[in-house]
Amino acid sequence: MKKYNFGAGPSILPQEVMKATADACVEFQGMGLSLMEISHRTKEFQAVIDEAQDLFKELLGIPEGYSVLFLGGGASTQFCMVPFNLLEKKAAYLNTGVWAKKALKEAKLFGEVVRC
Repeated sequence: MKKYNFGAGPSILPQEVMKATADACVEFQGMGLSLMEISHRTKEFQAVIDEAQDLFKELLGIPEGYSVLFLGGGASTQFCMVPFNLLEKKAAYLNTGVWAKKALKEAKLFGEVVRC
């Protein structure tokens, strides 16, 4: 029987996606290397990123003029990375609870924070 994970973290993937991913981890597009072994600066890897961005934009209806960012780390890491990379002078944060308070605290290290 197939198990299903409905948790907040990683979730199930279709079998065909897992198979394609496993194959790319051994041999990617006839390069003689896996996807994990090629440089993130190669045209082949850039094509993977470009396609993923396009698919996110299509799936989520993200309009032209907006970017999709792929950032490493979990949620707590993003509390630091987002203001470090995007906060220039001032940012508004909506305080909705425990996680928002953590994000607010980190953002204050990088600029002025307005609590809403």
